[in-house]
Amino acid sequence: DAYIQKKQWFNVTTELDRYMGETRAAVKVLAVTPAQKTTATNFFKAIEKTNLSARLKKQDACAAAAADSIRLLDSFVATL
Repeated sequence: DAYIQKKQWFNVTTELDRYMGETRAAVKVLAVTPAQKTTATNFFKAIEKTNLSARLKKQDACAAAAADSIRLLDSFVATL
């Protein structure tokens, strides 16, 4: 979120690439029930929206998508 506030778009996309490779794989493995799979899919969509918004340099949309992805990941973890 700090990179988004500073409009450091390269850092936003780099950090997403770096962390999301492992996180995506872990979430896919852990998602067993239909509800978990739905939450995981929504989480992936929020991350993709964050990435796209950063590439398009849309600060408000990027910040909202990042907050949504955090909320969805917390929601997914709560189902484990």
